[in-house]
Amino acid sequence: MKKIDLHSHTLISDGTLTPNDLVERAKAKGVEMLAITDHDTVDAYEQLSPASYDGLKIIPGVELSTQWRGVGVHVVGLNLSLDSASIKEGVAQQEKARADRAQIIAKRLTKLVGPIDFNRVSEIANHSQIGRPHFAQHLVELGVVKNTSTAFKKYLGDGKPGDVKQCWAELPNIIDWIVKAGGVAVLAHPLKYKMTWTKRSALLDDFIAAGGRGMEVVSGQQTKQETDRLARLCVEKGLLASCGSDFHQSSQWSDIGAMSAFPTVCKPIWLDW
Repeated sequence: MKKIDLHSHTLISDGTLTPNDLVERAKAKGVEMLAITDHDTVDAYEQLSPASYDGLKIIPGVELSTQWRGVGVHVVGLNLSLDSASIKEGVAQQEKARADRAQIIAKRLTKLVGPIDFNRVSEIANHSQIGRPHFAQHLVELGVVKNTSTAFKKYLGDGKPGDVKQCWAELPNIIDWIVKAGGVAVLAHPLKYKMTWTKRSALLDDFIAAGGRGMEVVSGQQTKQETDRLARLCVEKGLLASCGSDFHQSSQWSDIGAMSAFPTVCKPIWLDW
C-alpha cells in the first residue's frame, strides 16, 4: 500500500518545519501523498514550490477548530479549493478567533502565574498563528514549569484555564466551509477527545448530519485494538477512512508518514483523487 499522510503541520501553525522542508522530509520518508493541514490557515501552500514535489502528490488541506457539547474537536478539510471564497471566509474568521483566543489565554495565565510576555509568545510562534504549544514553551522559559507536557497538564490542557473553546465557529459552519470549497470534511483523531464511545458515536452522528463524510481511523501510532475499533465505527457509520501522522516535529508523537497499519475493511478517502 502507498504511504499516505493526510494530516501534518508546518511552522505556519504549530509545527517546526517550513512547508518546503516538510515536503522534503515527506519525500525522504517515502510518502507518496501528503496533505498539509495547518490549524485554521492555508498559508503554507503559498510558500510551496511545485518544482520540489518530485512525484509527491499534494492534497490541499486544513485543520479547523470547533467544539461539540463543550468539547474541543478538530475537523480536517481535504482536497479543497484554496481559491474558494468559502474557505477564505472561514480561515479569516478562524484566524480572528485564534487571535482573540490567544489574548484570553494570556490574561488567564497572567492571573495564575504572573506576567506573560505576549511579544515573546508571538516570537515563539514565528509571528504567525499563536496556539497553546507556544504558550507552553513560554511557560518553560519563564521557569513556571519544567517542560511543555507539565504546562499542558497544569494550565493548557483540556478543561484547564488555558483551554479556551468559545471563540471557534460552530461545527456545521466549519463543515459548510469545507464542502463549499469542494473538499471532504474529516473528523480528526477521534481517540484524542476525552469522551465515552457512546458519546463519540453521537459526535459522529452530528458530524454526518452536518455534512461530514470521513474520519481518521489511523492517527499516528496507535494499537491494533484501537485501530480495529475505529475501523468498525467507520464502517458502521458509512464514512470514508483517512489516516495521518499528525506530524508536528520529529521527536513529538510520530514522524511524517509514520503511522499504524491502515485497516483493509475501510474505504480509503483518497480512492477518487
